[in-house]
Amino acid sequence: MPTRKLVSFDWAMKKLLRSKANFDILEGFLSELLKEDIHILEILESESNKEEQQDKFNRVDLKVRNQDNELVIIEVQYDRELDYLQRILFSTAKVITEHLREGDPYSSVSKVISVNILYFDLGQGIDYVYHGSTSFQGIHNQDILQLSESQKTLYRKKEVHQVFPEYYLIKINSFDDIAKDSLDEWIYFLKNEEIKEGFRAKGLEKAKHALDIMKLPEHERQAYERYRDNLHYQASIFETSYTAAVLEGRKEGLLEGKLEGIRVGKKEGIKEGEKKKAVQIARKLLAAGGLDSQSIAAMTDLSVEEINLLKNKEENI
Repeated sequence: MPTRKLVSFDWAMKKLLRSKANFDILEGFLSELLKEDIHILEILESESNKEEQQDKFNRVDLKVRNQDNELVIIEVQYDRELDYLQRILFSTAKVITEHLREGDPYSSVSKVISVNILYFDLGQGIDYVYHGSTSFQGIHNQDILQLSESQKTLYRKKEVHQVFPEYYLIKINSFDDIAKDSLDEWIYFLKNEEIKEGFRAKGLEKAKHALDIMKLPEHERQAYERYRDNLHYQASIFETSYTAAVLEGRKEGLLEGKLEGIRVGKKEGIKEGEKKKAVQIARKLLAAGGLDSQSIAAMTDLSVEEINLLKNKEENI
């Protein structure tokens, strides 16, 4: 019997897993990732929990509080973002400030764990799960800074890194589909939207039933199919627009550069042509939509200020 496809995890987080009846699915996933038993107390509202697809089509955020009063952000990201690392840094900082009341001491700062499920290749590395935390090492003796006994009591933490945000990056496309442990079983599901017979990871058995497409009410099944169609469509539009912009911008930029080079000299012409090529690519990317100024600047080597000037110019035409 072929394995039945289940709904994708990001759609499920938004539609199904926010119910307290399904907390054990999320608890299972987080327990396998964090290697400790996680109990979810509540799901918290976030500015990024928006229902409209045009507001946040390619991301789904879920913010929960666990039994240790820690905040866990779960985010799914499909499209490449060159500044994604900076964005998750900003997200954790924002969560910290949102949950520190005016007048509270700094010891009340919430611990934040950022879990990122990525369907694109971020950075360079051969692994498919990366963990980042903060520690302080002596520059002379290379010892690791520890908490004092009074700090352990005040913070209710044993190690310095437990005070600071932690990050988990799960690069789904880098997984080879060979489940070697219970976390891999979850990653297999996140990649293939199905659960193999014999998988025993926490939460997966419940997920197999709750996330079965065939068991969804008809209106939710139709909504899910529309979501999947839109996801494929948006990915195709972005890829096509970006490729066309690069090719056309390169062609026009090189042509203009050659003509300019005849007039002012080969060296200056090539330089000007490269700049115009970058401008052409930036204009096409702005027209396609889906990228912010910082991302476009990184792709074209133009400055963010130049991108914003182009954006304002195009909007005023």
